[in-house]
Parts: sequence; C-alpha cells; structure tokens
Amino acid sequence: MYLNVHSYFSLKYGTLSPKKLVVAAKRMGIKTLVLTDINNTSCAYEFITCCEEQEIKPILGIEFRKENRLLYVGIAKNNEGFFELNRFLTDHSLEEKPLPEIPPKMRHVYFVYEQLVKPIAAFENYEFLGVRPKDVNRLFKSSLLKHKDRLVIFSPVTFLNEEGFRTHKLLRSIDLNIVITKLEKKDHAQPEEVFYEEKVLLNSYENYPQLIENTCQIIDSCSIKLKSDFSNNRQTFTGSKESDFKLLSKLAINGFKRRYGEKNKQAGERVLRELKVIDEMNFAPYFLITWDIVRYAQSAGYHHVGRGSGANSIVAFCLYITDVDPLELDLYFERFINSHRTSPPDFDIDFSWDERDDVTDYIFKRYGKEYTALLATYNTFKGKSIIRELGKVFGLPKAEIDTIVNEPLADEKHHALAKYIFKFGKLIEGFPNYLSIHAGGVLISEKPINYFTALQLMPKGFPITHFDMYGAEDLSFHKYDILSQRGLGHIKDTVELVKRNQGKAIDIHDVTKIKQDQKVRDQLRSGQCIGCFYIESPAMRGLLSKLKCDNYVHLVAASSIIRPGVAKSGMMREYIRRFHHPNSFSYLHPIFEKQLGETYGVMVYQEDVLKICHHFAGLDLGESDVLRRIMTGKKKSSKDFARLREKYFINCYERGYSEKLTKEVWRQIESFSGYSFCKAHSASYAVESFQSLYLKAYFPLEFMVGVINNFGGFYYAELYVHEARMQGARVHAPCVNHSFYLTTIEGKDIYLGFIHLHQMERKVAHQIVKERALRGVFKTLEDFVSRIDIAQEQLDILIRIGALRFTGFNKYELMWEKNAVYNPKNRLTGTEQLFSDGFESFELPQLREEEFDQAFDEIELLGFPLRSPFELIDGKCEGDILAHQMNDFVGKKIMIVGYYVTKKNVTTVNKRLMNFGTWVDKEGRFFDTTHFPPSLKRSPFRGKGCYLIEGVVVLDFDFPSIEVSKMEKLPIVKDGRY
Repeated sequence: MYLNVHSYFSLKYGTLSPKKLVVAAKRMGIKTLVLTDINNTSCAYEFITCCEEQEIKPILGIEFRKENRLLYVGIAKNNEGFFELNRFLTDHSLEEKPLPEIPPKMRHVYFVYEQLVKPIAAFENYEFLGVRPKDVNRLFKSSLLKHKDRLVIFSPVTFLNEEGFRTHKLLRSIDLNIVITKLEKKDHAQPEEVFYEEKVLLNSYENYPQLIENTCQIIDSCSIKLKSDFSNNRQTFTGSKESDFKLLSKLAINGFKRRYGEKNKQAGERVLRELKVIDEMNFAPYFLITWDIVRYAQSAGYHHVGRGSGANSIVAFCLYITDVDPLELDLYFERFINSHRTSPPDFDIDFSWDERDDVTDYIFKRYGKEYTALLATYNTFKGKSIIRELGKVFGLPKAEIDTIVNEPLADEKHHALAKYIFKFGKLIEGFPNYLSIHAGGVLISEKPINYFTALQLMPKGFPITHFDMYGAEDLSFHKYDILSQRGLGHIKDTVELVKRNQGKAIDIHDVTKIKQDQKVRDQLRSGQCIGCFYIESPAMRGLLSKLKCDNYVHLVAASSIIRPGVAKSGMMREYIRRFHHPNSFSYLHPIFEKQLGETYGVMVYQEDVLKICHHFAGLDLGESDVLRRIMTGKKKSSKDFARLREKYFINCYERGYSEKLTKEVWRQIESFSGYSFCKAHSASYAVESFQSLYLKAYFPLEFMVGVINNFGGFYYAELYVHEARMQGARVHAPCVNHSFYLTTIEGKDIYLGFIHLHQMERKVAHQIVKERALRGVFKTLEDFVSRIDIAQEQLDILIRIGALRFTGFNKYELMWEKNAVYNPKNRLTGTEQLFSDGFESFELPQLREEEFDQAFDEIELLGFPLRSPFELIDGKCEGDILAHQMNDFVGKKIMIVGYYVTKKNVTTVNKRLMNFGTWVDKEGRFFDTTHFPPSLKRSPFRGKGCYLIEGVVVLDFDFPSIEVSKMEKLPIVKDGRY
C-alpha cells in the first residue's frame, strides 16, 4: 500500500538507510514496498536485496521534483519501466532542461500525482491521483468520486517517528541553507509520513474500497529484479566471443615474442595458461577493451601506467597494458583472476592529469553514451562538517560553532544547543549528502546502462551513475579505472623539454634498460629523489637510505613496507633489521625461506599471503586469494572463512606440522593480510619511479621544470626551485621577454612562469606570450605598455617582480617612468595612433633599490624568495655543524640552522602530539628532526622560516637525524620597503 517510500538517498530529505527502511516495514507486517527516492536511484539494487532478505516484494520508482516541488511519482511495472524512468531522468539531467509539469507516456510506468495538474477526466489509464489518509474525508462531496478508478492510496514514508521528523527538518534546513526557524511547511514533509500497520492504514479508506482495489492492482501488476552477474558487462569486443578469443590470443602471443623472444618456455606456458582461464571466465572482452583504451592513448602520444592487481597478468604485460613483468617478480595471476573470485577484476590505468579527460571522452564515443558512464562516490555527512552545518541551522554564531568543533569535550564552554547538535549529528553521520565523481571508474555495459541506474551530468561534461563502486560491484560490473596523476605529467613534459632544450629524443618506455642503468641506481641509493613520484617524501628518503636501496626489487619492497599498517605493526623495522643483519634470524620453516627469501621471511605483500597459504598449507591459489580477501575485509564470520580456516588446519596436520608452528603461521597470515599491499601495485609504482629517476639522473634541469609545471608533488614549488638550483640551474623571476605561462628552460636558465605570480591574470599572461611571438621581444617599458592591454595593478605586479628588468632600470625607476608612458584611458577610445609622437623625456630623481627589496617582493608575489633564505636572517647565526657533518657527531649535542620544509604530525600511544621535521641547511642539503611531545610543547613550529635547532644526533640504521631539545625561529632583516 506504500507507493511513495524514501530512503536517505532522497538526499537531504530522507532519514532511513535502505536496510533500516525495509526492516522497519517488516516489523509493521508490510508485504510490499515501492522505493521512490527523489530524483535518485542510488540504492535500487540494495533495496531489492534487503526486501528479498525480509520477504517483502520490492517495486522501484522515482519521485520527480523540480525546485523542491513534487511533480509526480513514477512507478515501474517491470525492468522496462525502470529503464524508461531512468532514461527520462537522465535525459533531463544531461540536457540540463527542467522536468515537465506532466510526464510523457511510458508503456511500462504508472504515474501518481498529488495534485491535479490536468482535469482528472483527461487522465489516461497509467495516471492516478494520490489521496493521503488525512484527506480521505474530503472526498465525501468531491467531484473526484466520479472518477474513483483514477484514485489510489498515497501515504508517503520519510521517517519512522517524531525524532526522525526533527532530523528530516534539520536536513531540509541544511539543504536550503537557512536557520530552522525559517523553514516553511511547503519545504518539508508532513509529520504523518511514517509507516502504519496495514490494518490502520486501510481503515482510513474503508469507505472507499475502490481506492484500495486500485492500489492493489498497481502493486500486483509490478515486478522487478535486477540481475547481478558478469553478463551486465560488454560481452564482446569484436562481435563474437570466438573472434574475441582469437584476437586476444594473437595479440598476447605476438606481445610475448616482443617481450621475451620466442624461446622463453616459462613465459610461453604462463601466457597459454592465463588465456585458458580468461576464456573460461569470459574476460576476453575486458582485456581487449582495456587494450583498446591503451592503444588509443598510445596513438595520441599519451604516456600511461598500468597498475593494480592487473599487473599480476602476463597477458596484460604482453598487451602492453602494464610494464610489470610478473615472472621477474614472481607475481601470481590468481591474485587478479581465479575461478573462486566472485567480485569482478579491475585494471588501474594512470594517465597524465591533462590527458585523462581525452581518453575518457574516447571511451564514451567508442562504446556509446547509452552504454558508458563514470561511477559516483557518495559525499557523506561526517565529522566536524556535521557540527558546522547543524550549528548554522540552529543559528549559532561562528565563534560558538568554532568552540564546539575545537573543544568538543568542554561542555562548560558550549552553547545550550550543543547537546542537540551532537545528538542529531550522530543521527545523520554517514548519511549521503551529494553525489560526487569517482576518481576514475568507468563502466561499459551490454544493455543500456539506464536499465540499472539514472545518470547525472557532472561539471566536466561526463555523466555518472547514481551508485558508487560498491553498488557496481554488487551488480558484478567490471570497472575500468581511468585515473590521472601529476607524476606522469612531469615525465611527459620532461621528455618534451629535453627535446626542445637539448635536441635529444628519449625512449622513456625502455624500462628494462632504465632499471639496469648504474647512474639511475646510484641516484636511488643516494635517496636524493626530490620530484620522483612517491619516493620523494621524507619518510621514503629515509627508508631508501636505511635499506641502501639501489635496485628495482628492493624498491618494490620499500614501496610496500612504507605503508602505515606495516610501519605501525613493527614489521617495517623488522624488515630493515633483517636486511642489515641477515644472519640474526631463523625462518619459521624451509618453505618460508624458499617463498619469502626475497623479503627475509616477512610477509610484505598480499601475494605473500597467497604463497604461504598455497605452498605451506596446501590451499589452491584461488582459495588462498579468497582467504586473503576475506581477511582484508570484514567477513571473518562468513561460511567461506570457516571452511577455509578448517581446511588450513587439517592440511597442516596432515603435513605433519606441529600445533605451535601451525598456529604461529596462521597468526602471521591473519595479522599480515590486514595491512599487506598488492605487490603488483608496488611494482607499477616502482616502474614509474625508475622512469623519473632516469630523467632526474640524466636531465635534472628539464626534469625539475617538468615537476614545477605539474604541481601536485609532495612539496611546494619553492623546494623544487631550490632543487633545480642545487642541480646547477640559474633560476630567474618571471620576465616578459623570456617567460611563458608555465615555467620554461633555455640552456641552464630557468624562467619561472607567470602562473606563479599571485593575482596575475591568466589572460594578461597569455597576451604577453602571444604578442611577443607575433611582434618580437619588448624593448622598453613604453614599448610594452603600448602593445599590451594591461591594468595598472597587473603592470605593478610585473614591475615589482622584476619582469621588466631587461630595461636596465630598477623597479622604483620603472614605477616613476610608468607615470609618464602609461595611460590606460587612451586604450579605451577605440582608435590607434597613425604615428608615434613619442613621450616627453624627464630626468629621473635618484631612486635606490635596497638590498633585500626584491626578496620581500618575491615573498609577497611568489610566496618565497629566489635568494637563499639564510641571507635574510637578521644577525649572524651559524650553528655548530652542517647536514653533511651529522655522522661525525652521533650521540653528541649540536646546534644547526635549518630552513623549514615540512613536518608530519604523529599521535603517540598516550594521545600526545609529536612531530617529524624536514629541513635544508645553508648549503641546501636535507636533514631530519624528531620532536617528542615535551620538546614540541616547549619549542613549537612557528611557520616558514629559518630556525636554530638544538639537539642530539642519533643514528638509525646508518641514517642520521636530530632529536630536538630546543628550537627557536630566527628573526629576518627589516623590510626596507616600508
């Protein structure tokens, strides 16, 4: 009888999760539910699953609203009806047109109105008018009774009780961005929108049995089931499964010959074995579509990295989807695909941030917009944002809200309404707030995707599904992760910069050669990896130094053990200890030595869990992967887990292992699987890191320009500029005769781009570059202002940063001359001078530029000075040592002056804050510090600048750092401009 039920996917309206909604209905004895979320279909499959579990008949629909006004409720008779509703909502979203007041006829859909939008006599047989329980008595003398066949029960459900009603009103106030006292009745649901026992509901309509009959007829005529299996995905690439497999086999075997030569028996057998499994599980189209995407990118000259568990596949390697050789790293295909796996596999393909959208656009055009969509993510209400939202709704001033957020336990400081904010905040925590776009998940379906979901247009112009990646997995969709990252951007840009600046072509895809290059390995071993993808971080720099890492295999391991779970468990430290003292430990069993010798018996990777389950306990590889996935997730109470655990212990008993050994290995499997990392993923990252290392080792200046231009690294632009200078570059402030919008290089001269100037307008920067290309360099300030349409504020920025220094005048002289040659009003007359009359010449007064004026202008306009920050220290402060001398002072108390780079906040087991700091000394070399809670309390960080640091030098696996006892920020010279 409930034709209009809302979950909390009626965003900022509904108050019930799909499960809570269905369980509540079951409690009331309700046999059928029609889910009609507002302009949304996010939880359609989850709702059906919950209903089936509770033995309730599910029906799907959509409540269509325009600007919070209810237009009509569409109820799908079947899957075709759900498709029609989804297509209708999708079309209006993608075309950005408002929903019509009256919907078009749909063959498999009923529509219910709450108000008459046209005479009821004109209603067609799919249109009905809903009558709420409280309005039934008004039918007594209504002309509507002449059309009883068009009337149905309309009892919406939005919450369960009074508390839910209050929660709903708060959500509505958040949505409308108003205080709750301003919320009008028309803007929220009616307080009666709860479940009633069926007998109570029907009693309201007992005098009008035909309404009950009409409602029952609608319910009885509707039926829906959303299929969840791999057939939802695109079933073929070529048009037939046989042709798909023939094409995939040909591509894989040809790729095998190019990758390995024709005589590598192990690789050839592995290719054939994988092809057999791929064919049996009908994954050939998935591989071919991924290959097609990569092929397009390569044809467009785009660089990509294939990573994730897909890198466990030798077929993917032979198709050039990935550059990770699974034989080199002993990667198991079963980690990616096996017959026991119930969830779909997925490839992660990274592209440069400025090329990813074009690849995505290709996918939509190649596979059809009706069959292609990006995945959504749910942005949920959480944490401090809930408190702020509710604080505004309750009308509290910002200062009061800040107190509640920053001091949640200080009840005595809180406003009286704080207890209600916390109460309702807890209730709405985790509710979906709005749909956002997934980092890169793409679906390609066999049937039009509207059979499963409506689509929503996003700002970039691509549509998203209403469900997220977990909803896609529930429906067994394969996900193609088309991701973007800045690291690939700087690799691509560096290759282009080297070609332009040095005339050299680089084959950055010859990964085998790059991994073996001694200069590259030396660069890695040094830990000097600034700009090189994820290995540039302070923690990774320290780890690489401790491990003396100089090869691909060790870098793969380092990429995994650096992760928080491994470090927290103590296994990162144990790994380093075993590396330095390989004879100080014993392997649990010879199988551990054979299978985990590469990692000194430590389970570093998810693949290691598979190896031990398979080789030590005798589980097959598919079962081993199922066990790993269960342990990684939250299904340890499942039947599969119990069965595999029992099999593990039985197998170990039959193999004659002691009970102590069996339990210890199980304990390690259970604990390690929770934080271990996919080895193939680490390997993919390591490949990209080696490519970056190669460019840094051989073309350091072009490489740093590439890093600067792609932003998004671990550090700020200042540090990358510093690194370029350390590599021998001459770094210049932006110049109107040399700079472009982005930073550029000429020989060893690097000219910062106009993009780095705060408040510099993009259009002015592009105009300067275009004018210079058309008519040559600028000769004087007069020449510049006569050719560039520029506002005075923009001109002042250029003069202050020194962008017109080629004139030979200092900035104050140029500011003076500007008054004579610059008259923006003349540019607005719409006429040009036929002849230049020149400007009257004046004798300039003596205008001196002080020593540090340029540095202070750079700090204001760039965010950092281009001269050494140590030169700005007021007074003389040398310290005792420099960074390169720390090894000579281990255990001794020292003083050192450092320029702050970054810090990491860490909470101790006692919930106290400590920091790890990273600095450069006056020679530009890095060093690291540790600030325990007492020291940090005495001497806190006070922002950017130079500090005098006192402490003791400690050595950890040959890597020095300073345990700080005291530090103070040093004053800088007086700003002489003011």
